[in-house]
Amino acid sequence: MAELSDLEFRILDSLYFVEPFENILAEVGAPENVVAAELRNLIARRWVQAMRFDPTANDYVSSAIFDTHDLRAYRYLATKEGLLVHSGRR
Repeated sequence: MAELSDLEFRILDSLYFVEPFENILAEVGAPENVVAAELRNLIARRWVQAMRFDPTANDYVSSAIFDTHDLRAYRYLATKEGLLVHSGRR
C-alpha cells in the first residue's frame, strides 16, 4: 500500500464528496500554494479527479481537460483508488 503524507491524507479526507478548491483549503489548513501543488500531484497519481458541472446531466462529471493553473474552475473528488489508499492508512 502506498504511503501518504499527512497533507495527502487530509486532502483525500476532504474529498469523499465533490468539493470546490476553497473548501479543500479551509479544511486542510495549509498554505494555498502547498495545497495546490499537492492536489496536482494527487490528480497525476489518479487518486483525485477534477470535476466540472454538466448542465445536461445536471451533475458534476469528470473533466477530460484540466487547467492546472485555474484550480478554482473545478470541483474535486477522490477516486476509488484514492479512497482505498486513504482508508488503508487508518
